[in-house]
Amino acid sequence: MILRARTILPVSQPPIENGAVLIAGNRIRAVGPWKDLAADTGEKVIDLGEVILLPGLVNAHCHLDYTDMAGQLPPPKTFTDWIPLITAAKTAWSYSEYAHSWLHGAHMLLKTGTTTVADIEAMPDLLPEAWEATPLRVYSFLEMTGIRSKRDPKEILREALAKIDSLADARCAAMLSPHAPYSTLPQLLRLSAGAARKRKWRICTHIAESAEEFEMFRHARGKMFDWLKRNERDNSDCGLGSPVQHYARHKMLGENLIAVHVNYLARGDATLLGKHRVNVVHCPRSHAYFRHTPFLRERLANAGANICLGTDSLATMRKVGKQNPELNLFEEMRQLADADLAISPAEILRLATVNGARALGLAGKVGELTPGTTADLIAIPAAGHSHDAYETVLDHKGSVSASMIDGRWAIPPIG
Repeated sequence: MILRARTILPVSQPPIENGAVLIAGNRIRAVGPWKDLAADTGEKVIDLGEVILLPGLVNAHCHLDYTDMAGQLPPPKTFTDWIPLITAAKTAWSYSEYAHSWLHGAHMLLKTGTTTVADIEAMPDLLPEAWEATPLRVYSFLEMTGIRSKRDPKEILREALAKIDSLADARCAAMLSPHAPYSTLPQLLRLSAGAARKRKWRICTHIAESAEEFEMFRHARGKMFDWLKRNERDNSDCGLGSPVQHYARHKMLGENLIAVHVNYLARGDATLLGKHRVNVVHCPRSHAYFRHTPFLRERLANAGANICLGTDSLATMRKVGKQNPELNLFEEMRQLADADLAISPAEILRLATVNGARALGLAGKVGELTPGTTADLIAIPAAGHSHDAYETVLDHKGSVSASMIDGRWAIPPIG
C-alpha cells in the first residue's frame, strides 16, 4: 500500500511535505514526495489527509504493571521514603490486579503513539498471555533483586533464564533486569552481565537514580545506607566509588546495557558511560516527581552515551489537578522541552524514536521511516498547526489518529 500524508517526518532525514510511504508486507520500501511515488499505480493508496506521519515511538523504560497505582503515591520527601510505599502497594495487589494494570498501561501506550516498549516485569507470570493481548512490540526485562529474600544469586538467575527460555514470540522478547545496585548483590550483577553477553541480549537496570543511592555507594553513609543496613544488607561494597563505578567493577557496562535514570554522576562517570557506549534512559516526569537535580543530558551525550526517553511508571508521576496521569511519551517530550531549553524539538523526537531503537538493539529496524525498516508508524493531526513538523509533534495531545505495527494497523485510520 501507499500511505499519503500532508507531512512525512522520517526523523532520520528532513520532513517531506505532501509525502508518501510505500509499504510492502511489513517493510517500508520507499519514502518520498507524493509525486514520485504516485506513479506506482498498482498499489492501494490510503490518503491520510491533514496528518503528520512519523515513526512509532519507542518507550525505552516502563513498568506497565504499576499503571493502576496512578495518583496513589504522593511525592515523598526522599527516594528512600518512597521505597516502602511502593513495596506496600505491590504486596497488597492480587495477580488479577497486576494483569489488569499491565493491560491498562499497554492500551494507554498504544493510543498515545508508542509502538515498541521496554517493560520491567515484576510479575513475569503474566507472560506470554500479556504479550498476546496487545499489538505492541514488548521487550520484557525480568526484574531480579534478592537482598530481602537472601536467595542465592545463581538460583535467582537460573529461575529467570528458565522463564525466558519457556517464552517464544515473533514480536516480543524477554531479557534480564537486575533491579539496581542497592537491591542486587554484586554476584548477581556479574552473573547477569555474563549471561546477557553470552546470549547477545540487552540488559536493563536502574542506576544512580537518587541522591541517597549516590551517597550510599560513594561515601558509605546516608539514609539509604542506614535503612539497608538495618535490613541486613551487606554494605561492604559501599564507599568504593559512585554507582556507575560500582557497575564498572562488576562488568555491567557495555553497549548492551540500558541504564535507567543516571541522575547523579561523579567526576569521570559520564566519560566511563560514553566509553562503553551505554544507553541512558531519561524519564522526565518521574525525574520531576522526585525533584532530582537537573538531568545531565549534554554531559552524557557529549561523552558518547546514547540518550533516550521512557515513561517510567504511573506510581512516580504527579497528578495534574484532579486528573490521574497517563503513560504518554508526548508528555515526556514536553516535560523535557520545558526543563531543558538547550535541546531542540527535532533532537527530542530522536530521543523517543531513533535513540530508543538503538538502545533496544533495533537500530535500522524501527524508530525511523526509511527503506528497509519495519512498518511501525503513527499519524497525528496536523490541520491548524504550525508548519514546523517537529513543533507540531511536541504540541500533540490526546490519542494518535492511526498506528501501524509490523505492517498491520493497530489503530486503523478513520475513513
